[in-house]
Amino acid sequence: MKEFLVYTGLRILLFLAALGVVLGLWVLIAGEANLLAGFVIALLISGIGSYVLLNGPREALARKVDERARAATSRFEEMKSKEDAD
Repeated sequence: MKEFLVYTGLRILLFLAALGVVLGLWVLIAGEANLLAGFVIALLISGIGSYVLLNGPREALARKVDERARAATSRFEEMKSKEDAD
């Protein structure tokens, strides 16, 4: 759960930072900001940025998910073999 919260929190922070920069630059250049376009551009920037910058937390989350999936599969196979034995 910790890995999920860390990765999600970092993704949100990265999006908010990108949104602030995009809207700030838009206001400086054009005088007013288009919110919808700003959100879309910030989403694209933060998506690409998270792929590059958040590789470590993403890998930690993937390892944890894989670990839990393997444990669940193991328990399922164990229960299945007990049923077959009965």
